[in-house]
Amino acid sequence: MAFLEDLVFEAKSYVEGLRKETFENCTFSKCDFSASKIISCGFTDCYFTDCNLSMADFSQSTLNNVKFKNCKILGVKFSLCHDFIFHVDFDNCILDYSSFAKRKMAKTGFKGSSLKGVDFGEADLKQSKFIESDLYEAIFYRTNLQEVDFTTARNYTIDLSQNNAKKARFSRDGLAGLLSQFDIIIG
Repeated sequence: MAFLEDLVFEAKSYVEGLRKETFENCTFSKCDFSASKIISCGFTDCYFTDCNLSMADFSQSTLNNVKFKNCKILGVKFSLCHDFIFHVDFDNCILDYSSFAKRKMAKTGFKGSSLKGVDFGEADLKQSKFIESDLYEAIFYRTNLQEVDFTTARNYTIDLSQNNAKKARFSRDGLAGLLSQFDIIIG
């Protein structure tokens, strides 16, 4: 099991995957993790920028205080990550069709990101922020949305009877996405 600390990895391909490696305070820039198997790895205080992580498999990996910026992260099942210490933030990322199902991820930041078709079913998103993010067809079912900030998010559809949205914040423009289950026309 390799332990790597305070390193910068640039334009590297990880198509062959990673197994049981630990990274602390490392930066990955313009790296290709597409369809990689990243099994039982640990990432703490790491930063991914301009990386392609589409369809990567993070089974039993730990993501603790990991930040993603300008990354392509299509179809990643974050729900397979290790349950212990999961904290991530996303800035200007494409996360379409990824899954955070049943994931505990309070205070997560999603800034300027595309979250089309993302599964947040039964996730705990308490106090998270969706800043200028697109939630078209994102799935919210039995999700903890307490104090979540949706004020600048767009294209969300949330059935308030199926989710805990106590003290969540929405904009007036987003009210249509909260009333869609009533099959009414808003003029």
